[in-house]
Amino acid sequence: MAKERIRIGIMGLGVVGSGVARILMEKADRIQAHIETPVELVRVLVRDPQKKRDFQVPGHLLTTSSRDILDDPDIDIVIEVMGGEIPAYKYIEGAIQSGKHVITANKEVMAKYGPELLTLAHQRGVDILYEASVGGGIPLIGPFQHDLAANKIISIQAIINGTTNYILTRMASEGAEFGAALAEAQALGYAEADPTNDIEGIDAVYKLAVLATLAFHLPVRPADIYREGISRLTSRDFRYARELGYAIKLLAIAKEENGMVEARVHPSLVPQGFLLAQIGGVNNAVCVQGDLVGTVVFYGPGAGSKPTSSAIVADLILLAKNITAGLTGRFRLREESGKTISPMDQVQTRYYLRMSVADHPGVLAQIATVLGEHQISIASVIQKEADPVSQTAEIVIMTHLAREADMQDSLAKIRALPPVVQERCFFLRAEG
Repeated sequence: MAKERIRIGIMGLGVVGSGVARILMEKADRIQAHIETPVELVRVLVRDPQKKRDFQVPGHLLTTSSRDILDDPDIDIVIEVMGGEIPAYKYIEGAIQSGKHVITANKEVMAKYGPELLTLAHQRGVDILYEASVGGGIPLIGPFQHDLAANKIISIQAIINGTTNYILTRMASEGAEFGAALAEAQALGYAEADPTNDIEGIDAVYKLAVLATLAFHLPVRPADIYREGISRLTSRDFRYARELGYAIKLLAIAKEENGMVEARVHPSLVPQGFLLAQIGGVNNAVCVQGDLVGTVVFYGPGAGSKPTSSAIVADLILLAKNITAGLTGRFRLREESGKTISPMDQVQTRYYLRMSVADHPGVLAQIATVLGEHQISIASVIQKEADPVSQTAEIVIMTHLAREADMQDSLAKIRALPPVVQERCFFLRAEG
């Protein structure tokens, strides 16, 4: 029997929650025109009902008790926009157990518990939609679930954290050091007071876990993904990379070959002619390679109230249409047997090495010998600044394709070559 009205409960009324509430209340007619069934916001969970917000929801809709939403049999859809792991995960699980559909923007919960929540939703005959969890307003989840379903996904290469991309853009274009670029991002509101999740790659790991799970049909957990942040980068790395024809970006990378899926997040050298090298500021971009479609690119603002609210309301319209048509509870996460996560030490890529060495004959030969012993060939060597006082020189080496385990062993031996290596050897991986 067709529903006369679809009732909504929102959990969280921060920047995104307020944006969603505003759209539901100010654009109700537009939304109804898409669905052909009225949608009504009936309850909003908040911590402080007295708090002044950019958009004031009528007081009678506010509650401080999650039970007023989870236990209300008339609420059809719960929109979770609280963020964080707990209690959001428990609320989402509780809503599904109560037979309610869920829309969430929570990347951390979907990265850590997505497969279990999707299975539970299928068992309960409801749906959980999460387009806003990755990429803000950029359509990504839907394309992986539907538009690219005929493809075997070969690889994902993505810039999926706007804060780090802004910092790296400033370091590249202005020659700023990391600390100054971070402070600017914080002043502009792009970075949090505690920026750890962004600058250490944790946010990107959550998002990659969600995408890789969909793309490769096996659960990819945050713990499965190798992670490095951007705080070790210096302005001279950007200068040297530019001279070598590269940009530096924090990339989220996932690839499948012969049933082995590698997943990693770290700063990477990207050829300047490659599209991802051109993505500046707080924008995101995701390059997906499929066996049928080739390479497709999804680009746009990856965060913010309006783009994220747009994705949530799009999920709401789709879900409400399905409820009206009686077509819910059909989606389940497809898993393919025989696939495993590839350990990081088996990854093969090219490497950029920067080190300060004693400025005398034979030093490069010693370093080349160590690399050669590990089957790592040198593509180019550039001697940079020399210091006649300390009698040291900075050299930059680019390698050909090498295995991560071999590179790590080589670096350990190179660092143990005093007085050859005067400063800790810094390295980056290169993609493309």
